[in-house]
Amino acid sequence: MIMTLEWINAPLAGLNLTAKEQGLERQGQLTKPPGSLGSLETMAVRLCAMQGVQKPSVDKAQVVVFAGDHGIAAEGVSAFPQVVTAEMIKNFSRGGAAICALARQNNAAFEVVNLGTVVDLSAMDKIVDNTIMPGTSNFAQQAAMTMEQLSQAMASGKAAVDRAAGNGATLFIGGDMGIANTTAATALAAWATGQSVTALVGPGTGLDAQGVTHKSQVIEAALLKHKAAMSSPIEALRHVGGLEIAALTGAYIRAAQVGMAILVDGFITTSAAILATKMKPEITAWMFFSHASAEPGHKAMMASIGAETIVDLGMRLGEGSGAGVALSILKSACVTHNEMATFAEAQVSPSSV
Repeated sequence: MIMTLEWINAPLAGLNLTAKEQGLERQGQLTKPPGSLGSLETMAVRLCAMQGVQKPSVDKAQVVVFAGDHGIAAEGVSAFPQVVTAEMIKNFSRGGAAICALARQNNAAFEVVNLGTVVDLSAMDKIVDNTIMPGTSNFAQQAAMTMEQLSQAMASGKAAVDRAAGNGATLFIGGDMGIANTTAATALAAWATGQSVTALVGPGTGLDAQGVTHKSQVIEAALLKHKAAMSSPIEALRHVGGLEIAALTGAYIRAAQVGMAILVDGFITTSAAILATKMKPEITAWMFFSHASAEPGHKAMMASIGAETIVDLGMRLGEGSGAGVALSILKSACVTHNEMATFAEAQVSPSSV
């Protein structure tokens, strides 16, 4: 079946401005000085607008880790071999990864979507097999994907959000797994932001200084090779992206179309978020950005979007793990907004607080 990208052109859901005003009004009535809960207040009010309610909730969160291998790994840009992608998918299935533990902590639904690995995998619990190809092509030599393969990857992201929406999820967290995916993410970020590769490139899974220099040279050469062809976000994603990054981009767009709040993780997922904003600039209204990645380029990526992260813990694991931590803070924003007493209920004079 030939896949198309026409669904991307559908409009995004609109925010409920009445619910936003009701949220702001409630914040003004709670037993605290105005603004004293800082970003917790603004996060709660944003969720009111997204969910169209006075008392929002992120108790039904859906975590989806998209996994896929990268042909660019053949250029020696990662400290780990490609077999690790498949091994980690098995670890996800067994519940042994960091994001698995964090999903359990937050009672979040969890699944992995396998888009294609160099190692064949048998059926496993919690793994959705959407294999498209055994990893992308080596974009140092040719485009990472055909348009059909890109369309399939983005449709896998859409389908994951549709499953989440069908299960009543109120928040979507996308995670990533794929050896060499920081190389693809850096290439996309350089294209999208106009920043130099050297300003964005980092160690990924643990490259030394010489390895980072080599990685930078590989990315720069690939961007030069594909420069003329990368005339749009879709073409950039097709030429130097990854299957999981394409799926994440599709998932973010679909989540905003169906009116579901999005919690973006770190370096890889932010590259997908940037591509989504290039296609749908208004999508940032549906996004929270969880944490400041320790990858050097993440700060510049965030600046290009004009957004701030919820926490900075020096994390750079991926998987959606930073979002798993930030989810607890979004829950705190909701519980304080929903469960604090108003001045009238507590019989406290506003002037005494």
